[in-house]
Amino acid sequence: MSVREAVSATTLTWDDARAIGKQAPAVKAISAYLQRQVQVVYGGQNSFTAILGTDLNYPDVKNIQPQEGRFFNEDELNAAEPVVVLGSKVRDELFGAGANPLSSDIRIQGNRYKVIGVMESKGSVGGTDQDDRVYIPLKNMSSRIVGRNSLAGIAISGFWLETAGEADLADAQFQVENIMRLRHNIYPPQPDDFRVVNQAEIVNTFSNVIGLFTVMIGAIAGISLVVGGIGIANIMLVSVVERTKEIGIRKAVGATNAAILIQFMAESILVSTVGGTAGIGLGIVIAFGASTAFKFPFVVSVWSIAAGFGLSFTVGLLAGVLPARNAARLDPIAALRND
Repeated sequence: MSVREAVSATTLTWDDARAIGKQAPAVKAISAYLQRQVQVVYGGQNSFTAILGTDLNYPDVKNIQPQEGRFFNEDELNAAEPVVVLGSKVRDELFGAGANPLSSDIRIQGNRYKVIGVMESKGSVGGTDQDDRVYIPLKNMSSRIVGRNSLAGIAISGFWLETAGEADLADAQFQVENIMRLRHNIYPPQPDDFRVVNQAEIVNTFSNVIGLFTVMIGAIAGISLVVGGIGIANIMLVSVVERTKEIGIRKAVGATNAAILIQFMAESILVSTVGGTAGIGLGIVIAFGASTAFKFPFVVSVWSIAAGFGLSFTVGLLAGVLPARNAARLDPIAALRND
């Protein structure tokens, strides 16, 4: 298992990242990056996307690999070669869905770059589309796109680091913070000029929030089921009263109490199941709309649909017991006299 942290600041340099990679024992791998929003052009097509100048460790640290072609190599990184690896969404916007862009030339801020690869599709994470970006060597990004360095070396937006497991995460954070403070001459009570983001803490916070929402939604769903069950029971009770003479006629021609009971139970289950089907359909439509708007994967599990139908059936069954029982117990003579 691997666990990641992110460190970001405006004062960071590539030398900071490389120093941490050498001096922090708990750090398994580290990848620096420099990011900007740019216009990418191919022929008559263009895409406004994120460009990421990074190093050779990025695919392994971020767990994303080229699905076509390759990532840039050490020689291309050191020589600041104008090569680019496209995200799958950018490839589709510039060249068309599923097209092969390898060896084609695109323009980034007027500079010509040769396409050497296309990254695998990863979708959205935290509201950021991982496929809507392009990758170039960090040195090229610093010199040709950003056009400035810090006094201490190549300025970066931040770096990602990876540990072997969650148990090493706290040690890695402690080591990174102390190395950074020494390199930046920060001593108490001076504030840090960098920020360490621990993804495990983010995941725990997110899980707690999701758990709270789950409890709230479950409570609302429970109340809705009770209200729905009461509504169905009332509908069926009214139906029994309005159809008293019909029940009397059926009993007079030989219908048993069990037949009357099954009839009204079936009607109650049918009403509940139709309502549940409509609710499931509405839920799927809302989920699809939310996934489109917020750019996260649209996933509807089979068990959730089955659970929805199961709950609808159960509510209908329970709500129909009393009305069906009353209908089955009606005296046929009294029922026939009813006006």
